[in-house]
Amino acid sequence: MAMLITGVLLWSLVHLMKSVTPGLRASVQSAIGEGPHKGLVALLLLGAMALMIFGWRSTPAEFSYDPPAWGRHANMALMFVAILLLGAAQGASRIRQWIRHPMLMGVFLWSLGHLLANGDNKSLVLFGGLGLWALISIITISRNEGAWIKPAKIATAGRELLTIAIVAVLYLILIFIHPWIAGVPVVTG
Repeated sequence: MAMLITGVLLWSLVHLMKSVTPGLRASVQSAIGEGPHKGLVALLLLGAMALMIFGWRSTPAEFSYDPPAWGRHANMALMFVAILLLGAAQGASRIRQWIRHPMLMGVFLWSLGHLLANGDNKSLVLFGGLGLWALISIITISRNEGAWIKPAKIATAGRELLTIAIVAVLYLILIFIHPWIAGVPVVTG
């Protein structure tokens, strides 16, 4: 469990440095240079991911709370929306007219869905921790950026339909590979 907690904390701290402690980030960047700073950040994030993956796999699941009976179905719906939001964050989208931080909101919905579907200790740490990181990021980035100026560029209807089609394909792929990623099948039967 310590590896999993360390991975979630490292991921969160490295990402939050820009929006919570911009002065510290700037001083580190000026001390070592922009290129080495980016490399260090990438290395720390890869390390955080490795800690989360190995921590997840090595931690035995213990009951923490009783998820609702409908939680698994809610998770499947929220996952589609989360993937759609992650896609909307990659370019022009009408979604960006309604949601200021679609990628972070997608991570939050991913986390929420998994907390509704799972009631074990490692899910609480991983999904709860990353969901909390996403919420803190939304708040701190919005505070630093000031008033929201909606993007002027929006996608065409064809681009939006293409995004939905890609999201549907990615959703099905994730359902298929979920047993290899998380060790648990999404659909049992």
